[in-house]
Amino acid sequence: MKGKVSFVIPCYRSENTLEAVVKEINETVQTLGLEHEIILVNDSSPDGTIKTIRKLCEEYDFITGIDLAKNFGQHAALMAGLRASSGDVAVCLDDDSQTPANEVGKLLAKLDEGYDVCYASYGKKQHSGFRNLGSKLNELMTRVMLGKPKELYISSYFAAKRFIVDDMLRYEQPYSYVIGLVLRATKNIANVEVNHRARTSGSSGYTLKKLFSLWFNGFTAFSIKPLRIATFVGSMCACAGFLYGIYTIIKKLILIDIEAGFSATMSVMVFMGGMIMLMLGMIGEYVGRIYLCINNTPQYVIREVIHVNKDKNRDTE
Repeated sequence: MKGKVSFVIPCYRSENTLEAVVKEINETVQTLGLEHEIILVNDSSPDGTIKTIRKLCEEYDFITGIDLAKNFGQHAALMAGLRASSGDVAVCLDDDSQTPANEVGKLLAKLDEGYDVCYASYGKKQHSGFRNLGSKLNELMTRVMLGKPKELYISSYFAAKRFIVDDMLRYEQPYSYVIGLVLRATKNIANVEVNHRARTSGSSGYTLKKLFSLWFNGFTAFSIKPLRIATFVGSMCACAGFLYGIYTIIKKLILIDIEAGFSATMSVMVFMGGMIMLMLGMIGEYVGRIYLCINNTPQYVIREVIHVNKDKNRDTE
């Protein structure tokens, strides 16, 4: 491959793993003979991650550090890193050494074959059972709501050509979802299998709340299918109610002395009321997000950009 490669790494609780990731990247690109840069985005990590980033910026002139003002999430951190990148290809990977930087050549080779984006797939994942369950649910959501091909595996380790990155960066609204942006830009996507390592330090930063928020971002920011599903379910409930009403009238005509069942009536009312509230809540979520976008809610806020030039003089912007 010819050209420059930008490695974008969102960082959270990675003070003990980040140096090893950077070292592996450097050794790999030297072997491949690539020009590269590394962009480390601190997503307001509560540990000493920002200190590690500062140290790495002092050691290597091709590293840029970005410190976000608060925790905006992995996808917002990725967008901040991509916006600061200048390479012909952007490679996004994790900060915990689980995604093997030494196999980046496989991803780049796929791009040379003519693909726009290449995602790493794993023969055996070393994540926890909770994280694997979250990945399966995310796979189902992207397939149903975003039209992801069933055979395509999506992961946090991927490489994308510059024109794809530029198209992704046109999205400046809050609630960014990188997978949705990629699928919106192209369907010319490949997979390549790489090893997935066990975590050497710490634990995953994804909680149930964060995973749920991520899924919700995906299908409310890049799909109107939930609204169509709500319309369909509402239509089915209305038809069911109409048919039940006809059934009740016929039963009343045939069995004159039958009394209307209070329990049945209340069950129908509670069910219909619940469905209405659910659909109104879904519509309200879309309207609320439109309101936040109109108010220019930031995708992320950068506290500081750290860069060290070749003379090793710190230039903090």
